[in-house]
Amino acid sequence: MSQKYDAIIIGGGHNGLTTAAYLARAGRKVLVLERRHVLGGAAVTEEVFPGFKFSVCSYVVSLLRPEIIRELDLARHGLEILPLDGTFTPMPDGNYLWRTNDHGQTRREIARHSRLDAEAYDEYSQAMVEMGRFVKPIMGMTPPDPTRPGLGGLRELMGLANRFRSLPPRDRYNQLQLMTMSAVDFLDQWFETDVLKATMSASGIIGTFLGVRSPGTAYVLLHHYMGEIDGAFRSWGFSRGGTGMVSEAIASAARLAGAEIRTSTPVHKIIISNGTATGVVLDNGDYVLADVVASSVDPRLTFMQMTGVEHLPDDFVEDIARYKYRGSSGKVNLALDALPNFTAMPGEGAHLRGAISISPSVDYMERAYDDAKYGRFSRRPYMDIVIPSLTDPSVAPPGKHVMSCFVQYAPYHLKDGNWDDQKEAFGDTVIDTIAEHAPNIRDIIRHRQVVTPLDLEREWGLSEGNIFQGELTLEQLFFLRPAPGWAAYRTPVRNLFMCGSATHPGGGIMAAPGRNAALTILGRGRTSTSAKHRTPWSLPV
Repeated sequence: MSQKYDAIIIGGGHNGLTTAAYLARAGRKVLVLERRHVLGGAAVTEEVFPGFKFSVCSYVVSLLRPEIIRELDLARHGLEILPLDGTFTPMPDGNYLWRTNDHGQTRREIARHSRLDAEAYDEYSQAMVEMGRFVKPIMGMTPPDPTRPGLGGLRELMGLANRFRSLPPRDRYNQLQLMTMSAVDFLDQWFETDVLKATMSASGIIGTFLGVRSPGTAYVLLHHYMGEIDGAFRSWGFSRGGTGMVSEAIASAARLAGAEIRTSTPVHKIIISNGTATGVVLDNGDYVLADVVASSVDPRLTFMQMTGVEHLPDDFVEDIARYKYRGSSGKVNLALDALPNFTAMPGEGAHLRGAISISPSVDYMERAYDDAKYGRFSRRPYMDIVIPSLTDPSVAPPGKHVMSCFVQYAPYHLKDGNWDDQKEAFGDTVIDTIAEHAPNIRDIIRHRQVVTPLDLEREWGLSEGNIFQGELTLEQLFFLRPAPGWAAYRTPVRNLFMCGSATHPGGGIMAAPGRNAALTILGRGRTSTSAKHRTPWSLPV
């Protein structure tokens, strides 16, 4: 038996590390246990091929909360975000859409396709900013239970209602539409250009097994629209050194505050005694005790595997069993000898420094979903491609490049065959699709890494390969995430908490679930039993 801790954090992803950092800063004795050999979970950088460093899973940064960057002083710990300049969408007819961070240039580019859309773009952008301002404070809330909210919960609910009533009528209308409409139906109200709507609607399907015409995807569009970098709203960027450097910066802040972090240390079971979590048993048979256990892994692993259904209420087990994962995406990471040459805009240029979106039309996007509905990976998939080595040369050898291809759809459940058999065919389909727009791609590939939903489950512990630890659908948001009555980071087991993306406000490199969970733990009003830290469980001012 090891020494006793105030808190054990299961999982060294960016959320688990954030929880550890806040608890350690409050004087708690904290231990983080990570199953893999490297920290970060899905926000990880790995040198998959010699000299080529990949953001293997998550690949861009935007949703990371500014208050977390500030409170943990992540810049001091090496975090540096490099701007991602716009989105380039090649089209089969040789045309293209290229939106940049220069608003005037983007308006001129949209006007090239439609003057009406160029005029509507400003109005749309302002409306999304206003809706984002309404939703953003909710990200830092602990969701109240509307069925038994208590005095504090009632105040929170009344505050939300009052804020909603104070919105201008048009903004209230837009908010209601966002929660119910499809991304395409919502965008149809603003724009007429097919390629513009297709590219913008792509943000509405990330992390969901839904199509761009499926109701509810408009909210997911807003979820991804709310990012910011250095106060610039709707900005995206690369972390220098890859997304793993986000996790490493948070880990550095946690260590500075006194947290202990162990890698290659899988947790086998959570110890439950008289309905209370008292520690964990490791895969090697060792056990470690703590006053609090916080899990940043998903509900299926936390409750069905590590806790055991015998320690949980039947209705809670049923809710967790119904929780939807339905992974729908994969990754193909390429090591390149040169840059791809796109037919629509030949040669090197600034268009390669942003995102490259394979989303030429709404019908193209919906047909990609049609394949997935019937248990096949998309034969002509939507892709979000970035070449981070153009902005951050440290991730590739001189003159070489890394290309990250996020691919949708890749359903976890295949109708014919399995992912072990289909893996290379999936990779070939991705390359073939890119080659339709950049014919030289096959000639410049030095290495490729194909990551399927099954790989995400096996290697990164993401059940069914869902990158957000569960779909961001309306029935799995706010006080319903991950289960009704248990959305406040607490669980039916005393002193067992959840702190990962399966809790409010959801997935992405955001770290808000980790921070919210830590503040919930620290606000419990109990006293640590550690001789060294006999202070209230509250965050110092």
